[in-house]
Amino acid sequence: MTPGKRLRELVEAATIQVPGAPSALFARLIERCGYDAMYLSGAAFSAGIMGLPDVGLFTLTELAQQTTYLTRACALPLIVDADTGFGEALNVERTIVELEAAGAAAVQLEDQQFPKRCGHLAGKSLVEPDAMCAKLRAAADAKADPDLVIIARTDARGVTNLNDAIERTKRYLDAGADWIFPEALQSKEEFEQFARAIEAPLVANMTEFGKSPLLTLDELGELGYSAVLYPVTLLRVAMKATEAALNVIATEGTQADILDLMQTREELYDLLDYQAFEDRDQRHANTNGK
Repeated sequence: MTPGKRLRELVEAATIQVPGAPSALFARLIERCGYDAMYLSGAAFSAGIMGLPDVGLFTLTELAQQTTYLTRACALPLIVDADTGFGEALNVERTIVELEAAGAAAVQLEDQQFPKRCGHLAGKSLVEPDAMCAKLRAAADAKADPDLVIIARTDARGVTNLNDAIERTKRYLDAGADWIFPEALQSKEEFEQFARAIEAPLVANMTEFGKSPLLTLDELGELGYSAVLYPVTLLRVAMKATEAALNVIATEGTQADILDLMQTREELYDLLDYQAFEDRDQRHANTNGK
């Protein structure tokens, strides 16, 4: 079963939670904890891997490499945030080819002008709907697997209004989008209104400290959303814990008092499947081939 097919079957069965994976190690832990899918957030990739703000500074090559790291680390289907697609329609074609080859189950494209901004900040600008539709047609034509999911994200709510977001979305579906991601809706009522207006699988972004209320999985499922993203949650938690640990080490001159907060060496090795690597190494070294 292809990654896209697997992702489609998951959302047909239930609303799924999709944590953002800041690295391949996080991907392994997300899988170990029983989640159904994972997300490669442009914001988390920019900040966590490159130390850059979410304004579209990474390249397609860098994103495809990170996609490969994640999809090789675990078997979960991966949704990849490809921002504005790295250019116009022909650039989007190559974006789809490269990310599908890297193992993506879904590719997300947004209707912001480049350079883009974080979806929950002011100052965004939108491309014309015709331009976004051209990108979506290119994306749909470029995919080798018909089940690869093309997700159209609209940032119109934060630039124009909710009605514009709904009308744009209808055009995006006609142009070839499979799922829809309305960014920065500002109330539960707006999530409900959007879901009533659009007949397609919907993605809800439950990012922290943004414009949207933090609704529960059950609430969003009842409203009709298929996938719930937590794009930067794990990175934020890890960074806050890291900051606290650095302060303890600086103040006390030792990390001895925070050992109980750490993943142990054994736990890390277990997550990495370290013993399997040791076993293979020994087998390769065995001159009897056993």
